[in-house]
Amino acid sequence: MELFSPEFLSALVAIVVIDLVLAGDNAIVIALAARNLPRHLQYKAIFWGTFGAIAVRSAMTLVVVWLLKVPGLMLAGGLLLVWIAYKLIAPRDDDAHQVDPASSFWGAMKTIVVADAVMGLDNVLAVAGAAHGSYLLVVLGLLISVPIVIWGSTLILKWIERFPSIIYLGAAVLAWTAAKMIAAEPLVAEYLAHHRAVPWALYALVIGGTLGYGYVRNRRLAAAVRNVNASA
Repeated sequence: MELFSPEFLSALVAIVVIDLVLAGDNAIVIALAARNLPRHLQYKAIFWGTFGAIAVRSAMTLVVVWLLKVPGLMLAGGLLLVWIAYKLIAPRDDDAHQVDPASSFWGAMKTIVVADAVMGLDNVLAVAGAAHGSYLLVVLGLLISVPIVIWGSTLILKWIERFPSIIYLGAAVLAWTAAKMIAAEPLVAEYLAHHRAVPWALYALVIGGTLGYGYVRNRRLAAAVRNVNASA
């Protein structure tokens, strides 16, 4: 992938959007883990905890980029990313962000690093898939995610609350990345190369199916809630 080529820039834009829509959960966990510390230690724990979390995430992402070169794993990763895109649209459990606050600086750092490593798996897979084997794109994506997690996530969450359609945009980017991963899988790439219409159908099915099913499910849940409230 050439530097600053259309493919490189489109992948970088995809990584930025992925970081924007997936970094909010991690920022919430970081804030919850440090909330019982004295104020002068909160910012220190958030900064160094995020630094440690980014270091762990960097190692995880580089390993995933290497693993995606193994035959069959690109297809599996693409299918898993479809599920992540759908879960981004679907209503989330309020208990997902329940994190016990730490009472010490090192305790907060440990909580932040461990929680980010667990919750950041979706971000790692999405960035690795969007990077298409480019370690430069992985590094750029991780560098971009640092200020997003530390400074931008609260603002992003407010935007999402005000403009819920942003979630669908993020899910569309994830679904598009998933379709690209599936299409790039060596086990199916040769077949797709001989059937030019199939890749377009694949993109339409993955993106349209993910967004459409998520939208319909949300509408049904909203209607069910209205019916319950009306009968109460």
